[in-house]
Amino acid sequence: MAAGSTAAVLLALSGTTSATAAGSHPSAPGTQEINGPLKVCGTQLCDGSGQAVQLNGMSTHGTQWYPKCVTSKSVGALATDWRADVLRVSTYVQDGGYEDDPAKFTARAQKFVDMAHAKGMYAIIDWHMLDPGDPDFNLDRARTFFTAMAKKYKDHPGVLYEIANEPSGVSWSRIKSYSEKIIPVIRAQDPDSVVLVGTRAWSSFGVSEDSDESEVVKNPVQASNIMYTFHFYAASHREEYLSALDRASDKLPVFVTEFGTQNYEGEGANDFAMSQKYLDLMKRKKISWVNWNYSDDHRSGAVFKDGVCDSDDKWTGTSVLKEAGVWIRNKIRA
Repeated sequence: MAAGSTAAVLLALSGTTSATAAGSHPSAPGTQEINGPLKVCGTQLCDGSGQAVQLNGMSTHGTQWYPKCVTSKSVGALATDWRADVLRVSTYVQDGGYEDDPAKFTARAQKFVDMAHAKGMYAIIDWHMLDPGDPDFNLDRARTFFTAMAKKYKDHPGVLYEIANEPSGVSWSRIKSYSEKIIPVIRAQDPDSVVLVGTRAWSSFGVSEDSDESEVVKNPVQASNIMYTFHFYAASHREEYLSALDRASDKLPVFVTEFGTQNYEGEGANDFAMSQKYLDLMKRKKISWVNWNYSDDHRSGAVFKDGVCDSDDKWTGTSVLKEAGVWIRNKIRA
């Protein structure tokens, strides 16, 4: 298991962290709370003592569209009712997001990160570049955003920085070059936190553009304390993608920062059987994961039923959830 209670994740206000040892429930014998920030050790996400941990949680939708779904009460429900360890805060760059009002969306991202910390969860600061798929298109914006975010959270052990959501249409060498420009920007402020690096072809290790993980294995980003991201949508991404994740995680530290039980657009029928294959693999290999998404968007991939976010009232239990929400809440709680 891995998703833990707030007591087993992050004591944000005191500046110490604790996370659930992968494979154990927060209240189970042998559970170890950790002190200090997370780090990468070999191919694993580890606690301060070098023990592998697995985080499980949810991603916000684009913060320009569904901010009403991210409140102190809703994030509290994620932490305590769902028992999640991590909230991914998705700041879209285009599509009416950061590009239109950098100050507004930086402040909003910080507000949501602070909510996650207040409820005892880790927060992933997601630079949600999507279209254009070339991360260099937003290089200057990324420098500004990550300077502000890293400056604010440089002394907080509860953040991870995801520097490029889903690069596409560009070579791995170009993504690597971008990463080696942005990581020093973060390190100048925050030398220790984990950085999550997007991979080619919508963070599929290149599979969606007829490549594979070997390009990353042969030519890794020259930086320490980093992990590579992998995204999948189970109804679309079948055995070829599952195999790539399995192979890649043998050689590289991998964090699944986004997945869904539907098709690659986050809609349509849920494929829970294929999703379970991924979850079984990730549990066995202690690969942390985040599900898309914690909102009441009309698509099947949003966990809340339509209209739930209109009132900051009922967030707990299963009556407010769509089919995918019931399923993923059970998996996090398990």
